[in-house]
This record gives sequence, C-alpha cells and structure tokens, in this order.
Amino acid sequence: MTEAAMWRGIIHTYRPFLRIAPIDPITLYEGNTPLLPAPQLARALGFAGCLYLKYEGLNPTGSFKDRGMTTAITQAAADGARAVICASTGNTAASAAAYAARAGMRAIVLVPAGRIALGKLSAAMAYGAAVLAVEGNFDTALDLVRRAVDDYPLALVNSLNPYRLEGQQTAAFEICDALGEAPDWLCIPVGNAGNITAYWKGFRAYHRAGRIATLPRLLGVQAEGAAPLVHGRPVDRPETVATAIRIGRPARGPEALQAVRESGGRFLAVSDAEILEAWRMIAALEGLFVEPASAASIAGLRRALAEGIVPNRPEVRAVAVLTGHGLKDPEVAMQTLPPPIAVAPDWDALRRILEGLLDAP
Repeated sequence: MTEAAMWRGIIHTYRPFLRIAPIDPITLYEGNTPLLPAPQLARALGFAGCLYLKYEGLNPTGSFKDRGMTTAITQAAADGARAVICASTGNTAASAAAYAARAGMRAIVLVPAGRIALGKLSAAMAYGAAVLAVEGNFDTALDLVRRAVDDYPLALVNSLNPYRLEGQQTAAFEICDALGEAPDWLCIPVGNAGNITAYWKGFRAYHRAGRIATLPRLLGVQAEGAAPLVHGRPVDRPETVATAIRIGRPARGPEALQAVRESGGRFLAVSDAEILEAWRMIAALEGLFVEPASAASIAGLRRALAEGIVPNRPEVRAVAVLTGHGLKDPEVAMQTLPPPIAVAPDWDALRRILEGLLDAP
C-alpha cells in the first residue's frame, strides 16, 4: 500500500468539513471504524428492517472519544498549549492522555474517586497523565476543571471544547459514506451529550453539501438512573452500571435537546437490566464485546420498537452506535457472567464436560 493510499486519520480524510487550524494533525489514525450489518441481532429484537452497528471501540484508545481528541489536541497545539485538562468518567481521560502524549503535552485528568472503570483508569495512567481522583461525581470534577482553565494556562479538552465536536461529527460522515445515504434512525447512548450533538452536526453538514438527500431521526438513550434529558431536570446522584453515561448534568444538554427536536427523534431512558441484556445479546449474537454504555443504544432501539417510536418495517434502516470496547469496563463482565468451568487435569473429566456441552441445545 502506498503512503497516499493509507488511512491517515479523520483530519486528513475530512479536512474540508472541519474548522480547524491548518497544521499537521496530532493523530493516532483514528476513525475508519466498521459499520457492521447485524442480522441476527435484528431478528432477536424483532426488527424487520436493516440494523447496522457502528463499532467505535476499534478507535486507537478503544472509544469514540479519539475522534474529538485528535481535533481538540491539534487545535491546542496550533494555539501553543503545553498542557491539557479534562474531567472524565474514563474514556475522555484515556483519549486525552494518549493524544497529549503524541503531541508532547502534559495531560491532567480529574476522575470521580472509586467510580471509574479499571480499564480506563489504567490506560490514562499508562499514557502518562496526572490522574486526580475527586471525591464526588463527574459533574463535580467538571466544575473544578472549568475553574482551573480560568486560572491556569491549560487547554480544556472536554466536549465543551468546540473542536471536539468537529472531530466527532466524522462518524456521521463515515456512516453516510458506507450506506450511500443517511440511515432512517440513529440510536446513540447519551451521557455528557456531546456525541449526539456532533452526529447531528455531521449529518447536517453532509446534507448541506449535497452528500445526502435526507436527514435521520435521532434516538438518544440514557440510563434510568442518569437520565436528565429524559426527565427534564438534573440528576444530583446519577447511578447506572453504564459508567460512561453516569452523568447528571450534561454539558451539551441544550444542544442535544435541540438536535433531537430538529431531527424529529426522541430521548428514552432504559434500565440497567435492559442495558445488560442488550450487552449480552450484542456479544452472543454478533461477536462484539462492548462496554455497557454502548449497549444502551440497542436497549433503546428495542424499547422504541416496542413502543412504536421506530417503525418496524423492512425498508427502515437503523444504525446503533457502539461507543466503546468491552475491555474498557471488564468489571461488569466479571460480575455478571458465569465463572469458567472447572475441569480436573485428566482426559475423562474433559470428555464428560465436552459431551455435556456438545449435547446442549
């Protein structure tokens, strides 16, 4: 493969659509994630239409955050920043740390003490970030970060940073490029609400440019214990097994509400039990291991089909965004799945187990 033919990241590929400084990008060759047909999952959901999964867990640090971080860190480099800061439930911390390392910058991340998945915490630390554990939730950490950037020469790289949305919108471009048109529905987990806002920005940009003829409807899905956009009020103590969306005061809440309203879509809240069931289905039926927050999109689609929000017709195309890899939050898997089957170190013991397994339906 020649250098010209190589994938070199989202800034190189979509620069005409991105409002960002014209410098060499700080990139880990993010993006270009697969859009996978999911026929077995669609059948299990009772969905007569075509279901696709946008698997963002295959970005360099294992989540969709890398799309926005390449643009945020590139702009920060153009502006002369030497250090960046963010609050995070985990994925932003890992991504900010990786891209800051790539740029030769210092990264400082504030996370809720004892409330961050081990896979995300260890990644941020491995990339060299200074990790500060705050006694409080994500919203508390973000309030502190906002004060820090007022007093110190730090570049804020949370989704409040507009350059984050510039990068994250490219996932919408990729979906349209793969399908040749926008889907009818986009189902997406919602925490801090930057991603759903960015997708709508991307779809609208492609529509204005004549790349797509129609716009999709957005289905924003929150966990019942952290659903401020569904209930119309902040949640002071958000709780959910889906740690990536355990946020009670979304920084991009107003923009997300506007995006869903403009699209003619809906917000839904789903229970932790629904999220975990969807999480198991995605793995068992389509072979994709995702973090629990990712499965909220499928749990939401299932609920939307049952309530008649998403039409259950063969011509309907739905895309569910899977935001992060399962190895980002392995504790849930270990807590909810059965333990390995113990086997004695001899052939007869193994043979008995194999026969039982092969005879099982």
